[in-house]
Amino acid sequence: MDIKETLEKAIEEAARSAMADGVFPEGELAKIALEVPPQKEFGDFATNFAMQSAKVFRMTPRKIAEELAKRMEGDWLERTEVAGPGFLNFYLKSNVLYDSFRKIFEAGAEYGQLPAKDTERIQVEYVSANPTGLLHVGHGRGAAVGSALVNLLRAAGYPVESEYYINDAGNQMDNLAMSVNARYLELLGKTVEFPENGYHGADIIDTAKRILKKDGDKYLGLEEKERLAIFKDLAYQEKLAALKEDLEAFHVTFDKWFSERTLHPDAIHEAVEVLKKNGNIYEEGGALWLKSTAYGDDKDRVVIRENGVPTYLAADIAYHRNKFERGFGKLINIWGADHHGYVCRVKAAMSALGYDASHLEVLLLQMVSLYRGGELVKMSKRTGESVTLNELMEEVGTDAARYFFLMRSLDSQLDFDLDLAKKQSNENPVYYIQYAHARICSIHRQAEEVGLALGEHPQMELLTDETEIALIKKIEEYTEEVDRAAAEYAPQRIARYAYDLASLFHSFYNKCRIMGVEPSLAEARLALVDVAAHVIRHSLGILGVSAPNKM
Repeated sequence: MDIKETLEKAIEEAARSAMADGVFPEGELAKIALEVPPQKEFGDFATNFAMQSAKVFRMTPRKIAEELAKRMEGDWLERTEVAGPGFLNFYLKSNVLYDSFRKIFEAGAEYGQLPAKDTERIQVEYVSANPTGLLHVGHGRGAAVGSALVNLLRAAGYPVESEYYINDAGNQMDNLAMSVNARYLELLGKTVEFPENGYHGADIIDTAKRILKKDGDKYLGLEEKERLAIFKDLAYQEKLAALKEDLEAFHVTFDKWFSERTLHPDAIHEAVEVLKKNGNIYEEGGALWLKSTAYGDDKDRVVIRENGVPTYLAADIAYHRNKFERGFGKLINIWGADHHGYVCRVKAAMSALGYDASHLEVLLLQMVSLYRGGELVKMSKRTGESVTLNELMEEVGTDAARYFFLMRSLDSQLDFDLDLAKKQSNENPVYYIQYAHARICSIHRQAEEVGLALGEHPQMELLTDETEIALIKKIEEYTEEVDRAAAEYAPQRIARYAYDLASLFHSFYNKCRIMGVEPSLAEARLALVDVAAHVIRHSLGILGVSAPNKM
């Protein structure tokens, strides 16, 4: 148990003690939130718990705070003071901070990795773009958030797996084949009418050119049906390979790639049969309908059309049933905000199948707007269409792209400043964080040159400067931050934490020398920056951002 957990427990015990004595009325305790005060004279930690408890305890916050202060006990506590309208400021004994930090130092590379949690298996499904074209920046934000969330959950000790759902069945694949076929014929000088629902991207022309270069006009004499079947498979394999390549370059990999084709027809038929047997499917107009209104949807939904062809919903029902059947207790889907109307019907379907729909959580991802020179960038220079993820990586780099995608909560619209993302200065937040790590690596190289070694038992109590104390306190918050960010599905908290930690390190660096000071102090400071470097690396690792040794 770290010092913040110890303090939170002591506050709770003090409140319950006052309730047991009849000083406070019985009631549900308010959430205990501890903060590090901006000024040292206000203590090591502070809380507004008394103010949050005024309605529950039906007395003034200051009176609550005074009663709690009297009951606060612990051999780690120097004193408790009541401030202002009811703040509680806690002053720890000097050895507590150093003992806690020493344990972090001794933990080494394990610090930041929380113990395994005995919870249900979690599956995170994200990106899942159709394999019919290039990934754009919207997909990139989903890829960054999804992969960072998986990393975060793993760091917090949750059993989690990542998955990409390949939409490789249905009309979009037929449209892909027809689009490539039209471009192929055009390249051979044929006059063709481009399919109404075809894909107009330049990448489709590129695919047709590659087919023509490799195989020439050998497909020209085939029946159109046969040619379309060949082009569907060739284009699918190429698009999927390109998609995987772009994602890997973006530091994104998946534990499983799940093909929608595997659901047709058996898994869909089985899911529909279950719904028929439990009375949640009915026939009308020759089609099969899901009684989704019985489970909170605004209208019933078609599952099997009158021509016998399954709808997209039918495949999604079978897919999510498959997820639960594989033993996942919690499903997290990251979808674009334009899918918000689809959430209720999928949840309704899960309830209709007998599953607890609360075990399916859909996180909706808001739009990304790119800006260059203060102007909105709408189109790709290369294709005249949406800016691709690959183009973004080429322009600003993978690290900057990922960090900028992760700076804000996924449910807020993101304005991405391309000029800022490319800056090699402290204005650029990812550069600022990475530069802190590179500086620490430089310090270690200098220490080696002068023979300054880091022993097993640095004298941590020599770290008394306010910048050193602030850095230690921030480092000690890290495991709590990981745990909280994971519980909230909020990787942006780690992005903010990494920036704040880097800022505190830079303040320390500008004030406290390491080389040329008394050897014991130099060793203690070297230990401090060593731990800071580890935490920066670990936090950037969660975000999928590199921590360079030199810049």
